[in-house]
Amino acid sequence: MIRAVVFDLGGTLHLCSSTPERKLWFARRLISRLGEYGITLDIGPEALAAQLEENAERYKRDVEASLRELDPTVIWNDYYLCQQNLGREALAPMAEELSFLYDYERVCNLRRPHLIDCMEALRGEGLRIGLISNIISRSIVPHFVAEYGLTDYMECVITSAGTGIRKPDPALFRMAEQQLGLAPQELAYVGDTLSRDVRGTRAAGWRLAIQIYSPNAARRDAGMAELGYRPDYSITDLMEIPDIIARENGRE
Repeated sequence: MIRAVVFDLGGTLHLCSSTPERKLWFARRLISRLGEYGITLDIGPEALAAQLEENAERYKRDVEASLRELDPTVIWNDYYLCQQNLGREALAPMAEELSFLYDYERVCNLRRPHLIDCMEALRGEGLRIGLISNIISRSIVPHFVAEYGLTDYMECVITSAGTGIRKPDPALFRMAEQQLGLAPQELAYVGDTLSRDVRGTRAAGWRLAIQIYSPNAARRDAGMAELGYRPDYSITDLMEIPDIIARENGRE
């Protein structure tokens, strides 16, 4: 029997989007914030926005190969601002703040419809709830959990930033099992990607993999379906989940 549902964050509990204008605004914001720490960047916002885009993609390629999340100081010095030669010591006091701002302000995060309704329905059926997220900031997931009114629902919150491990490494799923005190066959996972979420669920041997549609997932998932990765269910709305779990449990 499924006893808990664990969620991804980005693309799942909220949708993330951005525009060239927003990325340019964030580059200006970054220049200003670094200036408040006494760091002057010898680059304009347009060039910085382009560098951030390119450097972030390089970081994603590297960590998706290693499945290890790096310390925020390393992320900003060795990747995101590597052309600026600022040094880890200079960036260390602000690196976590910059990571938070990168995921909170550089993109527009819009929570999914029926978010609380879904959590209430799951809890009403006696199901426990958790979260596993790949994210560069150690503080942003607890912030979103509080902002979205999810604090009382989440029994475990596990992040790549906090553990140094990224999905689809099953070690993250093992941590959730330990915190919830449940076996793999008692757990379902909901995420938006085949490459991280469905693949990780399968590697961990969890009972159910549910994929919720996100417009940003296709680029990350190129070739995954051809490798045989498919969810047990594909959905477009969070409120489909309680019925799926009830249906699966009713078969036992």
